Amino acid sequence: MAHHHTTPSLNELVTGVANRLKTAGTGFYLMVFISLCMVLAATGLGLMTMFKGHEAYYNVYREVPWGVLIAAYVFFVVTSTGLCLVSSIGHVFGIKDFMPIAKRSVFLSIATILSGFFVIAFEIKIPWRMAIYNVISPNLTSNIWWMGTLYGIYLAFMFAEYIFLLLNKHRPAVICGFSGSVAGIAAHSNLGAVFGLLMGREYWQGPYMPIYFIASAMMTGCAVIIFFHIMGYKLNKEQMAPDMQRALEVTTKIGILLITVILFFTTWKLIAGAAGQPGGAYPIVHSEVVGHHAFIFWFFEILLGMVGPLVLFILSKGRNLKLMLIASLSMVIGIFVMRYNLVYLGQSLPVYYSLGVNEFKEMLNYFPSIYEWVITAGGFGLTALLFLIGEKVFDGHKVEDH
Repeated sequence: MAHHHTTPSLNELVTGVANRLKTAGTGFYLMVFISLCMVLAATGLGLMTMFKGHEAYYNVYREVPWGVLIAAYVFFVVTSTGLCLVSSIGHVFGIKDFMPIAKRSVFLSIATILSGFFVIAFEIKIPWRMAIYNVISPNLTSNIWWMGTLYGIYLAFMFAEYIFLLLNKHRPAVICGFSGSVAGIAAHSNLGAVFGLLMGREYWQGPYMPIYFIASAMMTGCAVIIFFHIMGYKLNKEQMAPDMQRALEVTTKIGILLITVILFFTTWKLIAGAAGQPGGAYPIVHSEVVGHHAFIFWFFEILLGMVGPLVLFILSKGRNLKLMLIASLSMVIGIFVMRYNLVYLGQSLPVYYSLGVNEFKEMLNYFPSIYEWVITAGGFGLTALLFLIGEKVFDGHKVEDH
């Protein structure tokens, strides 16, 4: 079957974008304004921390050096990898039902990884040094070196894939999508290894971290795909086509499967932590299940992040968009807290705890400062801003029939 569509001229494209922006309505511009303000506020504070030093603004300290910014970074890159992997089921592996979500999902995977880099830039303090030394003095034994390098390669492939999708060049898009998936899995399992290979932190340590990261990335990807696709249709005031509804239905089913997988992981993580008592990660698991952290763990991570959405997804049968929107939003909030718990709780047990050192008999506390929250919000603002602009510039990421 031959293609009979003409490629629109640049002039027509520009006119189309201008028309869509003209008819966008006040709500759209209000959202753009709010998300832009979030990004600018975060950038301003981030630059201040570069000049004055983190100790002046952040609540992280020597014993708890990784704070909410690391958690936010993990959240965004997890989301990006998940979007890449779930969207590749369609146009890379040729499963028809997933085709309609490919374009927007690839665009969102670029938006979320850029948000991750945005947040981490203000965590590193002098990010350009990292970019320079990454190239001129690579440390091949460092997980963090591999993570940065592989994410860079992954981002390049995602950009290329999106451009080929826009140009409707299917074959190179598939090649880039496949390479991006491979780079994404490599980068992401490596991020898991950054935690999993730390011998001094029993809560993180172990070979299961890289696998958990991949599975939870796909779970996050499903939630974000459902959320932004429904939002995209609301934003463009369009009726959802049957093939798109079908795509969201199968995404919901995969989401259900992945939530159960992560619940299974979480259960065994707690059992493994509790079994090693009195040493090991037992104090952390205890504080998570019945202690100081129990509310955050049970309410956000378990109820909002997994069990609630699982029930709503099953009830929605993948067709009730309102339930799916609530479930996916709930999941995004829960998963963000899940990342925060992972990063903070792993450090909350002092390294000297098991030695019975008097100064380190208690769990370490950390709560992000207002500056850290503003920069984290800036990451979300950037994702929202890119999503909103992308909807109008790329005409709702419509996918042409092949």
